[in-house]
Amino acid sequence: MPNIQSRVLQRQAPLRAAYQKDPQSALIVKHVRTAALPGTDALHGVVIPGDRYDVSVKYGIDRAVGGDHDAPNPGELLCAALAACEDATIRMVADVLGIVLEELEVEVIGRVDVRASLGVHVDSPLEFQTMECKAHIQVAPGTPPALVQRLKLGAERSCINLATLRRGVPVDLSFDIGEMGSDSGAASA
Repeated sequence: MPNIQSRVLQRQAPLRAAYQKDPQSALIVKHVRTAALPGTDALHGVVIPGDRYDVSVKYGIDRAVGGDHDAPNPGELLCAALAACEDATIRMVADVLGIVLEELEVEVIGRVDVRASLGVHVDSPLEFQTMECKAHIQVAPGTPPALVQRLKLGAERSCINLATLRRGVPVDLSFDIGEMGSDSGAASA
């Protein structure tokens, strides 16, 4: 039986009704971009998540591929996206089920062979070989085991980033390349 006091259920009820009536309204778009800051070198950059937030994340390159390893690297940010999504999913499912979480920590461990990215061994897979997502959960004493099982199943079934990584997703890459100072349409005098 869902928790009628659930903040998540209260917020999701009108959304569920709207998405039932108009499935297209459930399709949302996420947008992230990078920005070049003055003095940015080849081993650092900035990611700006979304268009609404006054937030940016500085990143650096892993020492395994020649970076300074002095800021979160893209691989860690990918792992962080999974950890954040699974953490939020667990919290939301627990809220719906009325489970009190006394502690929650989600740890993601990704293993990747970087040789292909450096051209050392081009037949090596150019991807994470494995990712482990470990949820360390402490529920309130007296929580029924069947409810904890529903929490686990719901958290696994509802995490978008987990499902995306497990199933894969097509990614299109395009380049829009211009040259600074070139005027290719102008005739020389």
